[in-house]
Amino acid sequence: MNFLPTPSVLAGFTAACVLLALTPGPDMTLFLSRTLSGGRKLGLAALLGASSGLVVHALLAAFGLSALLAASAPAFTALKLVGGIYLLWLAYQALRHGSALSLAKTDGKANYWVTFATGVGINLTNPKIVIFFLTFLPQFVEAGDANASAKFLFLGLYFLVLGTILNIFVLLVAGKFVAAVKANPKALRGFDFGFAGLMGLFALKLFTAQGR
Repeated sequence: MNFLPTPSVLAGFTAACVLLALTPGPDMTLFLSRTLSGGRKLGLAALLGASSGLVVHALLAAFGLSALLAASAPAFTALKLVGGIYLLWLAYQALRHGSALSLAKTDGKANYWVTFATGVGINLTNPKIVIFFLTFLPQFVEAGDANASAKFLFLGLYFLVLGTILNIFVLLVAGKFVAAVKANPKALRGFDFGFAGLMGLFALKLFTAQGR
C-alpha cells in the first residue's frame, strides 16, 4: 500500500498525534463543557462536530500540499522550513502561556444539532488548525515522493481518527479528567513541556534534513 508511510515515520507521527490530542484547546474545552453541563450526548455532539471540521482541514491540506509539491519541489521544501519555524513558535507559546482549559457553564438543554454545528464552526474558524496542518503534515512526506497525495490524505485522516478515539475516552471520564487537572495543575503543565519538546524535536529534524 503506497499511501502508508514507513513504520518509523508512522510511529513518530502517532506519538505526535497522541500528545496533540490530549493537549487542551478550544475543541476539548467545548466538548468537556458540554459533557459536564448537558451530559455525554451533548459532549459527543460537540466532539463529532469538531471532528467533522477536521475532515475538511485534512482534505484541503492534502490536496493543497500535493498541488504545491507537483508545481514546485523547492517551494514545498521552503514550506517545510517555514513549518519548522512555526513549530518552534508553538513550542514557545506552550512554555510561555501554557494550556487553556476554561470550562464555562452552558445550558444543559442545548439542542444536539446546535451543539454539533457549534463544534464544526469552532473547528473550521480556527486559523491555527489550518496553519498547523499545512506545516505539520509536510514533515512526514518527502519532497520527491510520487505517492505524496495519498500519504497526505492518509496522515490527515489518521490524525482525525486517532484524535477522535482518544477524545471519546476523555469524554467518558470527563468529570474525573477535569477534577484531576484542577487538583494537579503540574500535570497539565507537564503536557505543555511535552508538547514544546516534541515540537522542538520535529523542528530540528526539519532543519537538519533540509540542510543535507
